[in-house]
Amino acid sequence: MPAAKSKCSIMLDETTAKEISLIMKSNDTVKRRVDDISENVHSQLISRLKSTEMLALQLDESTDFTDKSHLLAFVRYEPEKYVIEDLLFWKEVIHNNANDVFEVLNNCILKNELDWNKCVGLTTDGAGAMAGHKTGLMARVMQVARNVRWTHCSIHREALAVKKMSTELKTVFDELVKIVNYIKSRPLNSRIFTKLCQEMGSEHEQLFLHTEIRWLSRGNVLTRFFELADEVRILLCDGTHKKFILREKLNDFSWLCKIVYLVDFFTHLNVLNLKLQGPDTNIFVVEDKIGAMIEKLKLWLNRVERKSYTSLPVLQQFLTKSEDSLPVEIQDMIVEHMTDLASAVRKYFPAPDKNSDCMSHPFKQQDIASLTILSENEQDQLVDLSCSRAWEIIFKEEND
Repeated sequence: MPAAKSKCSIMLDETTAKEISLIMKSNDTVKRRVDDISENVHSQLISRLKSTEMLALQLDESTDFTDKSHLLAFVRYEPEKYVIEDLLFWKEVIHNNANDVFEVLNNCILKNELDWNKCVGLTTDGAGAMAGHKTGLMARVMQVARNVRWTHCSIHREALAVKKMSTELKTVFDELVKIVNYIKSRPLNSRIFTKLCQEMGSEHEQLFLHTEIRWLSRGNVLTRFFELADEVRILLCDGTHKKFILREKLNDFSWLCKIVYLVDFFTHLNVLNLKLQGPDTNIFVVEDKIGAMIEKLKLWLNRVERKSYTSLPVLQQFLTKSEDSLPVEIQDMIVEHMTDLASAVRKYFPAPDKNSDCMSHPFKQQDIASLTILSENEQDQLVDLSCSRAWEIIFKEEND
């Protein structure tokens, strides 16, 4: 293509040369260019990993729409003074057992001539195949990386902590999912619902399907359902849906109150979930966000006990619009749920170790000799750092 443009420019004119640029490149040409760019980006990443002193790996498994299982490996490293996170590889795996996952991971490390001894951290979910220190992936990694430490993924922990709900709330959510599936899984119902939303001037035209593998799915499904609750009620009130028993739930005030509470509840959880993600997130950020969430839950349940629902804005708006009060049994259920949630979150996220304050606040006055988590040499280095005003200024500037 460049040669053809050059020929036309010399033999004809620049206008004709520009016309050559309109010719579509073949699929093979585009593929080769994409492959070249991909290979270049990967080689740059490997080069940076070879020059860094330490790196940490984060592993997760996901399934695509064809039911194929893929292993995703992210790597965190510090090439200069900032921590960077990149995708190391994305490989298909047949079995999600420790041996297969380790084989894929080890082949990547050896193929790219990386040093296992530089690996100081491994983050996975809490499954035995991953976290097991005897027969799991962690046990295999510890055999080749003597400095590695395992960390339970904060997103997985948060998902486990909030997964447990009372039987009553779980039943309500399952019923909502059945209503959504009744509309979405039937093409005719879905088309009629879309047309109905268009005629009513609704902001949205479709409901969301629920999927367990997506972190924000519950909150998004609930929010969209509540926003289109009137449209769903109108659709199901049609005589053709008489046999669908759950349609009566849309006229049940108590059932709707529980749905609206779940909308607020999972909206708060989705906000927390997003705060726990991102390249700048570390264990100290996670501890701060989780601690704040636990304290908020205590405040919210106290407000609910006083019949103040400002922390649950959608529920408050719903009660105001309906000109009715929240039933006492539902109020007690909300208080119990928030209490159980605070306990579950603290179970999966233990209170921070006070000895680790020297890492997040190195210039804070403290008894360095009592920090048993540090070696004597590291204690001496911390003294030098904490007494350096120049580094304190840099530290404050970087965190402002």
